[in-house]
Amino acid sequence: MPTPPSRKLLTLFALTLCSAITAGPAIAAGTAKPAASSTQGTIVAFGDSLTAGYGVAESDSYPAQLQRRLHENGLQWTVINAGISGETSSGALARVDWVMKLKPDIVILETGANDGLRGQDPELTRKNLDSIITKLQSKNVVVVLAGMRMLKNLGPAYTSKFAEVYRRVTKEHKTILIPFFLDKVAGKEGLNLSDGVHPTGKGYAIVTENIYPYVIKAISQKTRR
Repeated sequence: MPTPPSRKLLTLFALTLCSAITAGPAIAAGTAKPAASSTQGTIVAFGDSLTAGYGVAESDSYPAQLQRRLHENGLQWTVINAGISGETSSGALARVDWVMKLKPDIVILETGANDGLRGQDPELTRKNLDSIITKLQSKNVVVVLAGMRMLKNLGPAYTSKFAEVYRRVTKEHKTILIPFFLDKVAGKEGLNLSDGVHPTGKGYAIVTENIYPYVIKAISQKTRR
């Protein structure tokens, strides 16, 4: 009997997750951090393979493209890529103290997709996000939270509960929410690698454009404090 398309897609995501985990952990540092006198502040891109730039050159990852965009617009902010392929929100929570040692002014928090692909209870994801953001905000870090969505074939109850996690955490912590990190990229042929999950360089260019206004909002908040 032919495999249903939805099952094929879920299997593809599971295989991709495993390959990403095999490829990690690998922290991709963006460009070298400039001297304090030449930078206006530090943004840490904190997340999983979508942040690390799995499958593309480091220069094509969204943190690298974001830093170039900021510099082109006269904003001398340093963007550090602190992404690890295959990481879950539990792994991110275990790393948050290390991230704080980078002394970020702003953190773009992108995590949870691997939780969903594993069918993890969204409540655990919520608790992990809550703990991560609480720690970051205790150090006066402005948090930009990247919203995620799950595959529809995981069922409407699960996908709805998963999406609500990001809205709820945003409301409780007053973070800046990117509604969907992969907006206009997810599922688009030519904008993703052959695995159908991770963006190409062109895909990350769109991600960068999508999130740029939220980053500018975070910079504005930080500079007003």
